[in-house]
Amino acid sequence: MGVGLAQVCGYHKLRFICVVDPKTTAQNINLLKAYNAEVEMVSERDALTGEYLPSRIRRVNELMQTFDDSFWPNQYASELNSGAHHQTMDEIMTELNGSLDYLFCATSTCGTLRGCAEYKKAHDLPTKIIAVDAVGSVIFGGKKAKRLIPGHGAAIVPPLFRDDLADACVHVTDIECVAGCYRLVQEESLLAGGSSGAIISAIERFLPKMRAGSTCAAILPDRGERYLDTIYSSEWVAMNLGDISYLWKTPLADLLNVNAAP
Repeated sequence: MGVGLAQVCGYHKLRFICVVDPKTTAQNINLLKAYNAEVEMVSERDALTGEYLPSRIRRVNELMQTFDDSFWPNQYASELNSGAHHQTMDEIMTELNGSLDYLFCATSTCGTLRGCAEYKKAHDLPTKIIAVDAVGSVIFGGKKAKRLIPGHGAAIVPPLFRDDLADACVHVTDIECVAGCYRLVQEESLLAGGSSGAIISAIERFLPKMRAGSTCAAILPDRGERYLDTIYSSEWVAMNLGDISYLWKTPLADLLNVNAAP
C-alpha cells in the first residue's frame, strides 16, 4: 500500500510520509525512496504489545497533529478498504460462473476478508470463507508472539474486523509461509510473497475438512520480488528458520486437485 500511495502522491505532487518499521523489506524502502516518499523508521517496539504496529500508528497520529492539512488513509479502519474488495469477490465469482465452495484469504487489516464476506452475505452465497492468520497474530484471539514474515497478521485487532467474517481460521507459522512460497515458485513458477505462501500452506492444513471435488479459490496478495533478501535468500532462511525442505513433499498440483477428503 505504501508503494502505491507513493506513486499516486508523486503523480499529484503531494508530500507523502510513509511510516515503516524494521520488518519492512529493503526493496520496499528503496521503492518508496525512488518515488520520492519520505520514509520514517519506527525502531522501538510498543511497550505493551512488544510489536511495531502500535508504535507506527502512534507516530502517524503525531504527524497528523503536526500538519494541519494532513490525511491518513487508515487502512485498518476505512470501509473504503473493505468496500474495494466487493469487486475482488465479484471478479472471482464471475470467473467461476457463480460456483465457489471455499475461499482462502490472508488477514492483516481485514479489508480483503471483510469485503469478500460482505459480498458473500449480500448475494447469499454458500461459499465458506477461510481466514489465514499468522501464528503470533491476535486478530482471531491468538496469543501474541514474535513474527518474522510481514504482510499478514497483526498485533492489534483492526477496527474492520468482525467476529462473523470467516467460517474458519487457519493459523500459519513463518516456516509454513516460506515453504508455501518455495512450492509456488518451484512447481508453478509463481514468485509470490509471504502472505501468498501462507495461503498455500493453509490450504494443505485445511484439506482434510474439504469435500472431494470442491471448488477452491485462493487470493495471493503479494509478489515475491520484495522478498528476495529474506524468503528467497537461502542464507536468511537457514539463519532464521533452519532446513524447511521437508515441508513440501507433496506436489502442489496433487495437493490442490486430487487429494481432497471424501
